Amino acid sequence: MPDGGRTTEGRKGHITPEQRRSAPIPEQRQAPPQAPPAAPPAASHTASHTIPHTASHTPPRERAATARRAGLLVTLVLGGLTALPPLSMDMYLPALPEVTRALNSPAATVQITLTACLAGMALGQIVVGPMSDKWGRRRPLLLGMIVYVLATAICALAPTTELLIGFRLLQGLAGAAGIVIARAVVRDLYDGVEMARFFSTLMLISGVAPVIAPVIGGQVLRLTDWRGIFAVLTVVGVLLTLVVWKWLHETLPPEKRHSGGTVAALRTMRGLLADRIFTGYMLAGGLAFAALFAYVAASPFVVQEIYGASPQTFSLLFGVNSIGLITVGQINGKVLVGRVSMDRVLGFGLMIITVAALALLLMTSGVFGSVGLFPVAAALFVLMSAMGLAMPNTNASALMRTPHAAGSASALIGTSSFLIGAIASPLVGIAGEDTAVPMAVVQLVCAVGSLACFLGFVRPWEHQRPMERPAADA
Repeated sequence: MPDGGRTTEGRKGHITPEQRRSAPIPEQRQAPPQAPPAAPPAASHTASHTIPHTASHTPPRERAATARRAGLLVTLVLGGLTALPPLSMDMYLPALPEVTRALNSPAATVQITLTACLAGMALGQIVVGPMSDKWGRRRPLLLGMIVYVLATAICALAPTTELLIGFRLLQGLAGAAGIVIARAVVRDLYDGVEMARFFSTLMLISGVAPVIAPVIGGQVLRLTDWRGIFAVLTVVGVLLTLVVWKWLHETLPPEKRHSGGTVAALRTMRGLLADRIFTGYMLAGGLAFAALFAYVAASPFVVQEIYGASPQTFSLLFGVNSIGLITVGQINGKVLVGRVSMDRVLGFGLMIITVAALALLLMTSGVFGSVGLFPVAAALFVLMSAMGLAMPNTNASALMRTPHAAGSASALIGTSSFLIGAIASPLVGIAGEDTAVPMAVVQLVCAVGSLACFLGFVRPWEHQRPMERPAADA
């Protein structure tokens, strides 16, 4: 696939000549030409920001091995940051019925604890994104991680639902730093098809979190109550903070940072939103995420309360669906990207999500009579798996248009996704705990809206690919 002159054959950890040429280098590179002495080529952006510069006499094979290790290290650190939100959400899911009983609150009120965390992640990104464009990626990320640890520890001690909702909001606000800055770091380090492939690789790592998180949550509930889940999350937060502090170095050079304040940040975001194609990808991805989060918010009650499954069975089904998402995401990154148009793959994924949501609505509303858990679980598996085609391609396509403001663009993408998800999640319980119809309706509306935004705003049949024609600086 054409990629604006960049090779499509780069692999994670391997430094291609094109990556070497595109790596940000300090300003002294642009000094007036003199008869320069022969110098070794600049290191890859990935390597130069994760390990010390390698001496020129280092053998080529050793330099390549060092670069591969650096690339793997960056992948693991960013994967951990993107895994934190599903850990915060999904470990808590099997405990929702227990929290309802323990705090003597209705299910709809307890579901607000999910909404509060999601809303916090949405609002936090819109703040942290411009901050990272102005001050770099590292300092805002470390500050956010520290606050996340403190808020999660207080959640473990919350005596009332209201206090739990408040600190879940703060937990989301702080956790937003990991989400938005991880995407911005990917934009700093990669471009074009390589960026799309890296997003699919991140999905492999971060996708492990939804697989193991409900299982861990179910096992924690065997040993303690729901408060123990937040204690485990606190430990995870501390460990990830230490990893970031030690191994994730700055990826945004000072000469590429924005010097303006709030007004300049708002002007940049306004310019991004004025780009119809960027906005189309952003809304399509946000609505697809809302369909996914409708499943996340409703599935504990649908699977356990309506179909009578145990917390362990729910965790197993949730893990199977997450494996489907990971597998399809890897097929997208390893097989399809570079061979098939990303817009074509994205459109196909959105159509599959829409068909699966329609099937869920027909089954849960009784059109096919009384159906058991297996058909509903199969439709949910198809819907979740198709997210592996939708989410990495919407993120990569949107960010390809915004090399000048990766932090702000990442903030807009994340904020729109989490805000739409926060609006959709309470609607899944609007008819009580005895029907899955609201979940299916919300998913179908979001899926149809996502496909409509992709076709109406992006219009893939008439525009150049984002990697070939990035948006102008705002």
